[in-house]
Amino acid sequence: MCLLALIDEEPSYGYEMVRKLEIRGLDLVSDGSIYPLLSRLQKQGLVEGYFEGSTGGPQRKYYRIRNEGASRLHEWRRDWKRLTRGVSEVLNGVESD
Repeated sequence: MCLLALIDEEPSYGYEMVRKLEIRGLDLVSDGSIYPLLSRLQKQGLVEGYFEGSTGGPQRKYYRIRNEGASRLHEWRRDWKRLTRGVSEVLNGVESD
């Protein structure tokens, strides 16, 4: 879900996504673990990969979100909000109606 949200912000390549996650406090993700996840997202049709040259370096594989990915991300965000609201109510002792 977090990778898809990053890609939704702007097309990115794997190493760049790892750094963005670290900046936002999710430093448990390693370079090696992100590529299988990106491959899975691509196989599911949620993102598409394309190669782009970099200044003075090799081409990098960037990922951009597809329409199906944007729809799925919308669903996941809705589900995440519902889950976090419920967990907060349990942890804070608030009863729901």
